[in-house]
Amino acid sequence: MLETWFKNQIGATAEASGLGVVLPNGRVLFSAESGAPTLHFARWRVILRLPFSPSLALGEAYAGGDLTIRDGDIFEVLKRLIHSTTTIPEMRLAKWTAFFQQCLLWQKDGWRKSQSAHNIHVHYDLGNAFYRLFLDEDMQYSCGYFPNDNTDLDAAQRAKKAHIIKKLRLERGANTRGASVLDIGCGWGGMAKTLASDYGAHVTGITLSQQQLQQASTRLKDSNLPVKFALRDYRDETGCYDRIVSVGMFEHVGKRQFPTYFQGVERLLAEDGIALIHTIGTTKASRGSDPFIAKYIFPGGYIPQLSEIMASIEATNLRVTDIEVWHDHYAKTLYHWRQRFLEKRAEALAMFDERFCRLWEFYLAACEATFSHKHNVVYQIQLTKKKGIVPITRDYLYD
Repeated sequence: MLETWFKNQIGATAEASGLGVVLPNGRVLFSAESGAPTLHFARWRVILRLPFSPSLALGEAYAGGDLTIRDGDIFEVLKRLIHSTTTIPEMRLAKWTAFFQQCLLWQKDGWRKSQSAHNIHVHYDLGNAFYRLFLDEDMQYSCGYFPNDNTDLDAAQRAKKAHIIKKLRLERGANTRGASVLDIGCGWGGMAKTLASDYGAHVTGITLSQQQLQQASTRLKDSNLPVKFALRDYRDETGCYDRIVSVGMFEHVGKRQFPTYFQGVERLLAEDGIALIHTIGTTKASRGSDPFIAKYIFPGGYIPQLSEIMASIEATNLRVTDIEVWHDHYAKTLYHWRQRFLEKRAEALAMFDERFCRLWEFYLAACEATFSHKHNVVYQIQLTKKKGIVPITRDYLYD
């Protein structure tokens, strides 16, 4: 009876994906099509949970060893599953579960500053040594920019910074040297270092991660560059800045804080200033956060639609002067991160344990598959307070 129920629940998905499914009792529920992986489930509890919350059930089963894969890997499995969801309706039970999960996710968003700090601590304070295993040499933990297929990860991250800095209208010459820049969510300090060393900017970088603050401060300790870092919530920042840049931080703000965030940008930006917001987004309606990602990777995160972002901007006096959508760049970035992580897996295992490593394998594979085959993109939004601050064409970006 349980087998029949499970087959009815996942039948359309299994057939559309071509995946094979083997039950804990050894019965083959679905045979894999040629070249497709087969999923072997070791426990019935996974079978029971899968129709209700597919990503969470699969992720926990893979991390705990209750799911093994023959003739493929977890990326191939997730790629096929995600691709199949574009052609078949979502499982009914998953829709109901998602409704209740969304109510719980609201409790973890950044409405309270203490919750924001906790959310950042959970992910970014895993240790700087861990992130060095798979990030580029500058430790950029956001989408790279790939001008061509021959661009490697380090070059892509340098190109990302250069592209953003062009949108900030900072130049290597004397015209903009000494400009004050606020870096909201400064990471390990790579953007701040480039802005100060190559463009003469005076940079203030803020983060809620103790590990990031330590690394950023250490790497620039003896540089004599005009850069300072602080452990500070963006809502507590004061002052007036010629430029504001925020790369890969908006995803952690939380939907209820979107108006507060852009009110903060408006308050902190000089009258003739420019702000550049770089964030993951989605081109279709979504629930804002995946249950697996929310539980194990980014608590309180929210992936916005462009319309949700724009509604909060439009409630301020900020002007949108440019919007750019990056579609495949993050898929390429995640491919490099996943390959590097797998190459250094033994070192990650020495730092943590097998379950942690499998959680991260699932996370990186799921994100790569989502950016490759679903609706996630990157939005770059350029903002000013008045007209005439930026050119009326995009030619300046490609000189």
